[in-house]
Amino acid sequence: MPRNRLNREGPYRFTLAGLAALILFSVTAGVIADRQVLAAFDPAAGAPLDFKLMAQADGLIEQHYVDRSAIRPRRMTYAAISGMVDSLGDTGHSSFLTPAMVHMDEEMLKGRFHGIGAEVRMRDKQVVIVAPLDGSPAQKAGLRAGDVIFRVDGRDIAGESLMQVVKSIRGPVGSKVRLSIREPRSDRIRNVEVVRAVIHEQRVSWHFVPGTRIADVRIAAFSEGTARSLRQALDALRAAGARALVLDLRDDPGGLLTQAVSVASEFLKGGDVLIEKDSRGKLKHVPVEAVKNRVRLPMALLVNAGTASAAEIVSGALQDAKRALVVGEKTFGTGTVLQEFGLPDGSALMLAVREWLTPEGHTIWHKGIEPNVKVALAAGAAPVYPGNLEALSPAQLAASRDAQLLKAVALLKSG
Repeated sequence: MPRNRLNREGPYRFTLAGLAALILFSVTAGVIADRQVLAAFDPAAGAPLDFKLMAQADGLIEQHYVDRSAIRPRRMTYAAISGMVDSLGDTGHSSFLTPAMVHMDEEMLKGRFHGIGAEVRMRDKQVVIVAPLDGSPAQKAGLRAGDVIFRVDGRDIAGESLMQVVKSIRGPVGSKVRLSIREPRSDRIRNVEVVRAVIHEQRVSWHFVPGTRIADVRIAAFSEGTARSLRQALDALRAAGARALVLDLRDDPGGLLTQAVSVASEFLKGGDVLIEKDSRGKLKHVPVEAVKNRVRLPMALLVNAGTASAAEIVSGALQDAKRALVVGEKTFGTGTVLQEFGLPDGSALMLAVREWLTPEGHTIWHKGIEPNVKVALAAGAAPVYPGNLEALSPAQLAASRDAQLLKAVALLKSG
């Protein structure tokens, strides 16, 4: 059964080094599954010209290429399929996954994998960090959304594909990888050493903002079980006397469509969570789910450029319903629902099959969601998440430079 997923415009959600790809794409069955299929294909039997060309090229390589050891049928097949998908121009969305990548993708969606714990994508031929995962080695090493990776262990990666870069960063748990990073705002260069580890993804966390009864609720990713974890957190914060809440979706790369719908439904009385549009322009309304104990507390929602995919669906739904003020920076700009179909050898094609819109019909693909209240973090400032709040006094939080969280708290206090 194919899994419906969401993905942003560019990010392969790779946990670098772990190659755990929350690569939310879709797959079409029936394409070439082995090099021998091409060789056996009879162009005279009415095959399209493109297949004839591929068969001829395959035969010429087989007969004439001098380095015989370099002729690897399966690798050539995978390269051909990848090339077909890449020709669609849907960079970072539609893609081809090897069997190993499919397995890692499944592990990522379950919230367990190994690597350095960062999502990356290709932008303008540069490998850019979309978001480090909460509590990951990448986050602890100081990697931030927007950082550009240009060297891996001292090797210049210019001209390499995203897949090649990810493979060069992956490695055994406990080993180290050295990344050369350029900060886009300041052009400052720094070298960061990261220790690869097993990543235990914490989907949902919360804590009271110091000196208030405002609960800060963080969703790190929309993997399996996120909605269930959120309900547990909401029950706990209400029992503890919360009077308002901040929903923090900053640097949340998204994930599963089902989880996005369930999470948004915890806060909405009715209506739609999103609208899906297929290739023929047909619209499908995805309604709010029935929830027994819906949250009615005043709330604000935090977003930034690392907010994508399922996180954007939730943001758009709550914004359109005027359920929460959206505070922060424009989101990444995911726009498609992706569906996975396996190929016979365990590999998969991942292709965008539907575009999604906000309940009011606003396009998010390549545009992102504009916050109601625009607040940017200063250069060098980092978000303060619930795990940090326990150790902070109100004065320390005020000095934290997290202007986005501070603005959300101020709006809830004044509202």
